[in-house]
Amino acid sequence: MTDPADLRSTLLAEAHAASSLDALEALRVRALGKQGAVTTLLKTLGHASPEERQRLGPVYHALREELSAAIAGRRTALEDAALESRLTAERIDLSLPAARPQQGRIHPISQVMDELAEIFADLGFTVGTGPEIEDEWHNFTALNIPEHHPARAMHDTFYFPEVQSGERGRMLLRTHTSPVQIRSMMTHEPPLRVIAPGRVYRSDSDATHTPMFHQVEALVIDRDITLGHLKWTVEAFTKAFFEVDDVALRFRPSYFPFTEPSMEVDVACSIENGVLDLTKRGRWLEIMGSGMVHPRVLTACGLDPDEWQGFAFGMGIDRIAMLKYGMTDLRAFFDGDGRWIAHYGFDPLRAPSISGGAGA
Repeated sequence: MTDPADLRSTLLAEAHAASSLDALEALRVRALGKQGAVTTLLKTLGHASPEERQRLGPVYHALREELSAAIAGRRTALEDAALESRLTAERIDLSLPAARPQQGRIHPISQVMDELAEIFADLGFTVGTGPEIEDEWHNFTALNIPEHHPARAMHDTFYFPEVQSGERGRMLLRTHTSPVQIRSMMTHEPPLRVIAPGRVYRSDSDATHTPMFHQVEALVIDRDITLGHLKWTVEAFTKAFFEVDDVALRFRPSYFPFTEPSMEVDVACSIENGVLDLTKRGRWLEIMGSGMVHPRVLTACGLDPDEWQGFAFGMGIDRIAMLKYGMTDLRAFFDGDGRWIAHYGFDPLRAPSISGGAGA
């Protein structure tokens, strides 16, 4: 029978002297594996007498525990030495340019919002914000939308439970950014020029509609405002956003509760493979709704319609982004697909500017 003391001395010496992880693993298998020397000793206890088991059992188990601890300690030491050696050998020259190209990209929606802010800032507009959780008064009533209007229907609007209703009606996810116009008129003295970009919510979903999407609306309140001011502003915006020198616009009579008169705005263009071309005029494409602010809206905001007039227009940010940059499916905007962002995203270091181009 192998002398446990000699075996212990030999195996511990080999463990402490192991020069590599491979050698240490070979020792572990040879000593503690299924057919290992220490394992074989432990198996002999099954055939030993009770007296021998009582005498040899603690010795064999102590040998296994001591050898296991020695192997683990040596493995840690070898791993630390290998890491230290690698860290010493590896050097990075921080003066060299980064080896990998820039990975982050600006989402097209964020890019277009920056473009809108830049264009309208050049026209004297500020950016207004408001809560996405609104009440019925700001979202509908103050905008001259009657209680029986289809826009208030449950199949269009995400309402909160009635127990959360307040003095100004039920709470809801805003269906447009027009409430920002109401809040701006109520908190700022005219004259006023403001745009309201942001998220809005409606119960709709297909290739060109999603339950959450983005809108931007523009509002001007001043004395002696006319349709001529509205038409000039829309034309100036369209030229700057689509980066063309000449556009043909068509203003069609329409109806919105919050404007009177109301107009849909079409642009002459051609669309080939989902890409908008304003230099060719083969068809008309609707891009926004517009009109003169309804006197009832002014009155609801505490303004005298005999003294103050204004105009407003609004459009879907997602839609104009799709038209400008040739995207065909609105749902891809919200899928979070890195490949889509890599293809359609924008360089974060190239901010849009009027001088350099809105789509820079």
